[in-house]
Amino acid sequence: MRTGNIELGPMPLFLAPMEDVTYKSFRYMCKKYGADVMYTEFVSSEALIRDVKKSKQKMTLFDFDRPVAIQIFGHNTDSMVHAAKVAEEAGPDFIDINFGCPMKRIVKKGAGAAMLKDVPKMVEMAGSVVKAVSLPVTAKTRLGWDDNSKNIVDVAERLQDTGIAALAIHGRTRAQLYTGNADWTLIGEVKNNPRMHIPIIGNGDINGPLAAEQFLKQTGVDALMIGRGAIGRPWIFREVKHYFETGELLPPPFVPEVVQNVKDQLAISLEWKDDERRAVFEMRRHFAKYFPNLQNFREMRIELLRSESYADVHRILDEIAERYHDVRVDYTNVGLK
Repeated sequence: MRTGNIELGPMPLFLAPMEDVTYKSFRYMCKKYGADVMYTEFVSSEALIRDVKKSKQKMTLFDFDRPVAIQIFGHNTDSMVHAAKVAEEAGPDFIDINFGCPMKRIVKKGAGAAMLKDVPKMVEMAGSVVKAVSLPVTAKTRLGWDDNSKNIVDVAERLQDTGIAALAIHGRTRAQLYTGNADWTLIGEVKNNPRMHIPIIGNGDINGPLAAEQFLKQTGVDALMIGRGAIGRPWIFREVKHYFETGELLPPPFVPEVVQNVKDQLAISLEWKDDERRAVFEMRRHFAKYFPNLQNFREMRIELLRSESYADVHRILDEIAERYHDVRVDYTNVGLK
C-alpha cells in the first residue's frame, strides 16, 4: 500500500487515532508490537488557531512513530486550512482529517461525524486542506450519519475526487456510536467500487487475528486499522501479523509479561508528562483493560484504578504478577466497549 509517496508495504496495520489514548506511551507500546502506522490524538483546529499549549503538545512526534499522521478536526474550512499548515510544520508523514468522531462535544460543534450531514462542506474542506499543504492528506469517516443515510459509497468517491491519498472507514454510523456490530459490507462496497483507486483502510470490531482475517476476506481492503481492540492489548498487532504469516494463533501472554508492559508504558508516560499524578491518571483507562477475565481480581482492579502514585501502582502490579505468575491473560469474550 502507498499513501502519497510513502510506501507502507502489503497489508499494513494502523493504530487508530483515539482521544486520551494514542499519546506517546501507548503509541510506543503498539509500535513495539508491530503497528505499522501511528496517529496522534486528534487535534482541534480552533485550539491551534488559539495556540493552545495542550493541543500543540499532542503534535509532538518521535522517531519511533514513523510513519505517522497528525489528525485534525474542525467545522470551519479556513480554520482547518490553518491547522493543516501548523500540523505540517510539526513534521508528520501525512495529515489526516477527522470526519468520523462521534463524540457529542465534537459533533455539536459541527465537526467530526457531523460533517456527514453536510457532504458538500466536507468535500470543500477536504479539497481546501489538500491544496494548502504539500504532504499527503488522508481522511477517516463512518458509514453515514444514521441508518437512513449510509452514504459512504458516494462520500468516498467525492472525497477521492478532492485529492485525498487514502480513506479510512469505521463500519458504524454516527448514531451507533460504538454500539452494535460494525458493518463491513459497505466498506467492501467502497473498496470494490470500480471508480475507487485510492487505498481503503478498514476499521471496526477488529478484536483479534480471526476478526482481522474475516474483515480482510469480506472487504479486500488495503489495510486494517485497530482502535479499541488494542487498548490493554498492544500485542494484538503482533498476534495479527503472526497469524497472517503462519496461520497459527499465538498464545496470549502470561500475566507477569503484561505487568512488565504496564510498567514500561507508565514509565514512558511519566517521562513524557513529568507529572506523576497526571501520568497515573492517564493510565487508568489502560489499567482497566490490561487484565481481563482474571479470577478473584475485582478488589485488585479497584485498588489499581484508585491508585494515585507511581509507587502504589508498582506495588499493586508486583502483587498481581506474583499472584498470577503462571496464568495467561484470557481474551475470550472480551468486548470492545
